Amino acid sequence: MNETDEYRANGYAALPGLFPPAVLNAFYDRMRQDLGLTNASMRRFTARGPLLTKDAIEIYALQYPPMLTFLWGLTPRIAQATGCALLPTYAYFRLYQRGDVCRIHTDRPACEHSVSLTIAYGDETPWPLSVATVADPVPQPVVRADFGETAFGSVAMQPGDGVLYQGVHHRHGRLEPNPNAWSAHLFLHWVDANGRYKDQAFDRPTIERVNAGR
Repeated sequence: MNETDEYRANGYAALPGLFPPAVLNAFYDRMRQDLGLTNASMRRFTARGPLLTKDAIEIYALQYPPMLTFLWGLTPRIAQATGCALLPTYAYFRLYQRGDVCRIHTDRPACEHSVSLTIAYGDETPWPLSVATVADPVPQPVVRADFGETAFGSVAMQPGDGVLYQGVHHRHGRLEPNPNAWSAHLFLHWVDANGRYKDQAFDRPTIERVNAGR
């Protein structure tokens, strides 16, 4: 079964070696330099939503536009894997702490086709992402600790590896606590250019809300 068939059948597919780790590390170092990220200054990017058990650092492409080079540049590769024409929506970076989990959830419409891309681990220990292999026809905005009786699969990524998953209709998250002192990840999202969520392309609803608030 090729990656497209696997993706359509199970709701996710592993994309090993999606991006060179050296490039990802250079990007991470440059982002920290450009934003002046130190242990003290990181507080302005700290977030803890309902998915997390500890504070995490979250930086969005609206805050750091160079992140879009990954999103836009990977669009043809991800379109090939999904087997459909895609348009990018948004991207963000997250830095997790040791012991954190990411509770099981589905995503908003802008995340119809998503990639979790691992940048680096503090202790070089892979931390699996798990995805339900059964779709929710109607997305359920419920956050849970596990998948219950729903079947799921897991992918333990090395730096540079990605997992492509159908974020709106397949629940996903990280069941095991992060075994590393920290781990750095990019999350990249697309929609079908001809699909039900095409109005989310280029994250237009979010940008319109931001502009309206200025």
